[in-house]
Amino acid sequence: MSTVKDELVSVKREDSEIASVGNAGNGVVPQNGTGAIDTSSVVDGVAEEQSAVENSNGNHAAAPESESMGQVLPEQPDLKIIRRQISGFVGFANLPKQWHRKSIRRGFNFNLMCVSQSGLGKTTLVNTLFNRDLEASSQVITNAGNGDMSEKMEELKIEGETEPEAKVEEEENVTSSVKIKTYFTTIEENGVTLKLSVVDTPGFGDAIDNTGSWKPIVDEINYRFDQYLDAENKISRSLEEDNRIHACLYFIEPTAHFLKPLDVEFCKRVHQKCNLIPIIAKSDILTEEEITLFKQRIRRQLDEANIEFFQPPNYAMDDEDTVKASNALYEKMPYAVVGSNQLVTNVEGRSVRGRSYPWGIIEVDNANHCDLVNLRDLLISQYLEELRERTSNVLYENYRSEKLSKLGIKQDNSVFKEFDPESRQKEEKQLHEAKLAKLEAEMKSVFHQKVSEKEKKLQKSEAELFARHKEMKEKLQKQLKTLEDRKHQLEVSLSNQAAQSPAQPKKKGFLR
Repeated sequence: MSTVKDELVSVKREDSEIASVGNAGNGVVPQNGTGAIDTSSVVDGVAEEQSAVENSNGNHAAAPESESMGQVLPEQPDLKIIRRQISGFVGFANLPKQWHRKSIRRGFNFNLMCVSQSGLGKTTLVNTLFNRDLEASSQVITNAGNGDMSEKMEELKIEGETEPEAKVEEEENVTSSVKIKTYFTTIEENGVTLKLSVVDTPGFGDAIDNTGSWKPIVDEINYRFDQYLDAENKISRSLEEDNRIHACLYFIEPTAHFLKPLDVEFCKRVHQKCNLIPIIAKSDILTEEEITLFKQRIRRQLDEANIEFFQPPNYAMDDEDTVKASNALYEKMPYAVVGSNQLVTNVEGRSVRGRSYPWGIIEVDNANHCDLVNLRDLLISQYLEELRERTSNVLYENYRSEKLSKLGIKQDNSVFKEFDPESRQKEEKQLHEAKLAKLEAEMKSVFHQKVSEKEKKLQKSEAELFARHKEMKEKLQKQLKTLEDRKHQLEVSLSNQAAQSPAQPKKKGFLR
């Protein structure tokens, strides 16, 4: 027992000495139990500290224990690892909430164009989509298709721009029955405000000759792009109101056969200027088999004509269900729709929006009866913002680039390149070679021009000589002929005189 106690006392004494040395190194002077300074422990601590410094900075006279065992440890650098973590909530996770508040405060705007022949139910379908009578609560602005809009486009026409003869003839044949009528209204749903603009095109396709009937509609789309472009280029920009067409609903007549040439030509003209969404109007007059075959024929015709219609986008962060729903919406296009705001009673006794027939009812909000639900999801519920973004980032930018390039404005991408002497030397060499090639081409052209001029001059002089030779030859031939005629006349006259004069007798004698 005594040995165990002695060991415990020695361990405690060693711990106290180590603590005293550490305190001395940190500037803390140890004290004994009475409060006086323990000088012995301080001296011992200083001595041990000096010996440790000598061992580290000296000639390593005392080999470490690891070296005595035959193992040499590599020197480890002193690394200071600083770990910093966010200890509290910063707040940038609230950015979506801030954007939501801003969007609710400012509201949204949506510009929808509806194009079809008369009698295909454009007004009824739009009222069904937004579940209200838009004509009764809207401000209406009407523009004649051949009047005001043509004057507007004349103001925006580029000077010196020439158009092909076919296009000029087409403009001359544009029917004056097409008009542009715009309905402005503001609707609200669950605190969200939507500034809705519906553009109607009465008179489209109603004439006997519909050649060029799409021109007022294309001019309207271009004019809205030009208005936005002019607002961007002003010193004080005013881009709060976006009047560009975000989507175009094209109503196809339910013939169950094929698209008409007017349908294909119109889609060709507008599919690169707005988000085209083809729909089959009044599909309740077709059977399910006819609708399926008609959709296949329409898609095949549009693919053959290289016509693109709006496709719901898929993003990398979308889950599998969202991607499937998006692909399903695209595969069901063109949508076969039916419009009605009338309430009818179905077989379950519920009041639903639809149409009643002697053989039954059709519910417009039932995906098994028509595609109105899919059209509403694509147009309003799920992809309205994608329609606006594609109009702004793709369609408008393409129109803007084409417009500015026609004006002679080109972007210089050289300012975005980093300076590289080697590439700079290559560029200068290419420019020098291009300059030499240009000079060589110019010299060749001048040489060929001079040679051709000399050849033409020689040919001209040769032709003149031939003409002169011919003229002189003809003149000599005429003179020769004249002389021969005179000779012949003399001979004839001499012969006649000889025949008329009698023969004189010969005189005899010395002198005759």
